Amino acid sequence: MSLLRVLGRPMLASMFVAGGLDSVRHPENVTDIAEPVVRPVTGRVPLLPDSTEDCVRLSGAVQVAGGLLLATGRMSRPAALAIALTLIPTTLAAHRFWEEEDPGQKAQQRIHFLKNLSMLGGLLIAADDTGSAPSLLWRGRHAAHDLRRDAHLVSRSVRAGAGPAAMAGRVRAKLSC
Repeated sequence: MSLLRVLGRPMLASMFVAGGLDSVRHPENVTDIAEPVVRPVTGRVPLLPDSTEDCVRLSGAVQVAGGLLLATGRMSRPAALAIALTLIPTTLAAHRFWEEEDPGQKAQQRIHFLKNLSMLGGLLIAADDTGSAPSLLWRGRHAAHDLRRDAHLVSRSVRAGAGPAAMAGRVRAKLSC
């Protein structure tokens, strides 16, 4: 694993571990902000809890668990994807710069929105990073290619051996008569 991955993954994960712990411990701090985004989502996704506070806790728990996995490099690709899925509603709920009237607040919320957008980009890159190992798709394609090549070689050897074997059978049949 490269030094950049060893250093970069924990750096990217640190924000989610810290923020996730805060959401798990004190969901009431962001429940009012999260309400406009959580309500429509919980109505459409039956697996999510009905309570906004429980959704905030769940999102925080996913961020903590995913952040720890990402930081340690264990299952970092699915962990980065899970964190990315929690970051989208978090960003839409907490940084609604388009609704701000005060120019100073609007600028601050836009900065936070863009910061979260850039973290989302980093998470998507981390989710796609195979750590210099071939991806499952690549391995599957090459395994299929190798199987086709082996089947072709077996087919050629069977055809090559079938002619002499047939001739030997004919000779044997003539000799036994």
